[in-house]
Amino acid sequence: MTGLRADSYPEETMAVKTIRLGQVWRRDEDGQNYLVTRVFNEVFAQFAVMRPAEISAPDAPTVKVKVAKDSDGCALPGYTFTQNE
Repeated sequence: MTGLRADSYPEETMAVKTIRLGQVWRRDEDGQNYLVTRVFNEVFAQFAVMRPAEISAPDAPTVKVKVAKDSDGCALPGYTFTQNE
């Protein structure tokens, strides 16, 4: 994939046009699926809040991930977008 620097992100990282609520991303480290529950901006950065997809919302721990952006689109470093597989 062009645009995303190989030294910054794993080769499997997939860029999408935008990060949206309800998207499912797989954590590269352990293969667990995460559901995007919130996307927000803080000063000059965008973040996605995600929870494990297998756990019901009230009981789920959340993870905050900084969105990586470039000319190819957006990506979540350490996660792979699953809905194109």
